[in-house]
Amino acid sequence: MPGPQDFDQSAIDNRSPNVAAQFLDRVKMSPTREAYRYPADGDAWASLTWAESGDLVRQYAAGLLALGIEREQRVGIASSTRYEWILADLAVMCAGGATTTVYPSTHAEDVAYILADSGCRFVFAEDDDQLQKLVEHRKELPRLEKVITFDPSTGSGQADSQDEWVIGLGDLAELGRVRIAELPDEIDRISREIKPDALATLIYTSGTTGKPKGVRLLHESWTYEGAVIESYGILSQDDLQFLWLPMAHSFGKVLLCSQLACGFPTAVDGRVDKIIDNLAIVKPTFMGAAPRIFEKAHGRIKTMQQAEGGLKQKIFNQAFAAGLRYQALKRDGKPVPFLLAKQHALFDKLVFSKVRDRFGGRVRFFISGAAALNQEIAEWFDAAGIVILEGYGLTETSAGAFVNHPDKYKFGTVGPAFPGEEVKIAADGEVLIKGPNVMQGYHNLDDATAEALEDGWLHTGDIGELDEDGYLRITDRKKDLFKTSGGKYIAPTAIESQFKAICPYVSQFLVHGNERNFCVALIALDPDAMTEWASRNDMAGASYAEIVHSEACQKMVADYVTQLNERLNRWETIKKHIILDHDLSVESGELTPSMKVKRKVVESNYESEISALYG
Repeated sequence: MPGPQDFDQSAIDNRSPNVAAQFLDRVKMSPTREAYRYPADGDAWASLTWAESGDLVRQYAAGLLALGIEREQRVGIASSTRYEWILADLAVMCAGGATTTVYPSTHAEDVAYILADSGCRFVFAEDDDQLQKLVEHRKELPRLEKVITFDPSTGSGQADSQDEWVIGLGDLAELGRVRIAELPDEIDRISREIKPDALATLIYTSGTTGKPKGVRLLHESWTYEGAVIESYGILSQDDLQFLWLPMAHSFGKVLLCSQLACGFPTAVDGRVDKIIDNLAIVKPTFMGAAPRIFEKAHGRIKTMQQAEGGLKQKIFNQAFAAGLRYQALKRDGKPVPFLLAKQHALFDKLVFSKVRDRFGGRVRFFISGAAALNQEIAEWFDAAGIVILEGYGLTETSAGAFVNHPDKYKFGTVGPAFPGEEVKIAADGEVLIKGPNVMQGYHNLDDATAEALEDGWLHTGDIGELDEDGYLRITDRKKDLFKTSGGKYIAPTAIESQFKAICPYVSQFLVHGNERNFCVALIALDPDAMTEWASRNDMAGASYAEIVHSEACQKMVADYVTQLNERLNRWETIKKHIILDHDLSVESGELTPSMKVKRKVVESNYESEISALYG
């Protein structure tokens, strides 16, 4: 059996003392190599070298110093994922400040709360939409002295009438150039003086109820994260990352730290609807993503083959049956029979290579995080020659805490703990973590910090188990487990994950049954997949609501629920279900920006529908 991956301890021991020094060291080491690639006009992409990136970051950092930023003072970034977000974040840290991240989808009142609670003096706002949120709540933000916009104002609403309160990114750079001319060594001096335990980032957890909590993450936490990935030796300057993840989320941030440590270039575009198109153009060697992206791709490819039908679908099914056997034997270190090897080679040419081409054709592995990945979907991709390495962590652990290795991975687990980390399983099954990546605490919330951290051990809220090789298996969220009225415990996440592997049309599947005598489910279907399904079932042009309420769709979903129930214990089976007439979304408040379902919000929103299922 595989054991925890080997690593180079010196990469961890000799890591930079802070992110600012880490970035400036990378600029010196790789000045002419590509650092960032970003969309330009049409399908064209432009790029920046490390030296060019360094010049811009120095100008923005010096501009912040000219505005008066002091050590560890917070600067907000309210923007979608784009290369300017990254440069702004680096500039804040190079100026000795700390970044407060804000999802662009955050409602105005929550933006105001986050900026006020964190005490931001300055904010980078992407465009007029983000700026307008600040304008609406300006009276609630007395400490906010200046807003720096990425995109020039289009002159809408009140946003262009804020006088000197709003400046452009170019204006900040000009302030910086003047400052650098006067104090050319200032940025380098600050980068040497920032202590490892200085505040680097405040990330506000999206949460499922109540106000978000600001997680205080230190410079040493981020440099540790990058150094661990470097120590594994799985990424080099020759790799190319495609980055679309929300930069306000810790998963995106940790991938940037890995870039600084390893030196590979990153193609950046946060438009989720462009992911598949961009993969074909950029042709990356790796990418991080939430499981929903892989579920959607898996469902899309399978439904396309179902639409083909006939011989093509038969070959497709035979290929994956052979691929699953082939990869299972290889993972177990067993010999592959001659006939199976020949079949696999043929299917790789006819089927698997075409699947890989959909993702650019050069992917060495994907990294899955932010939520649980279904094991069957991971094995399906593996059969096609695409490895998905599942990892695990929380915002409170600077994202990464466990991850599988490309050469030593176990499906159904999130891999072994990072080197230098301690992990133990509490008596009730909760995973506890201690290490340099664990947060300092929650901002302005001493009681919540004391509850989450006991003697340095972070209580993750997740239930899990360690196998004999130190690989962690997460079984559910502690708060999500429920007991039926018959006294049986149910782990809903495991059931929900199984349905996503069975049904290629599902978007979300939510199990309910707390203190009830049986389980029911709320089901949301994927709008894109259902539009295609409708075109093959004499419903072309019908609305989403008409499609999901049709007798044919109801029967199709019911058949998949029956397949699910055949896998479950009797007390886990779904006795009744309802198909919602719309998909869940971030905008509706039913999903977090990292695509996790806000279970309590959804159950509250559909309380009457759930009650009707039990009626």
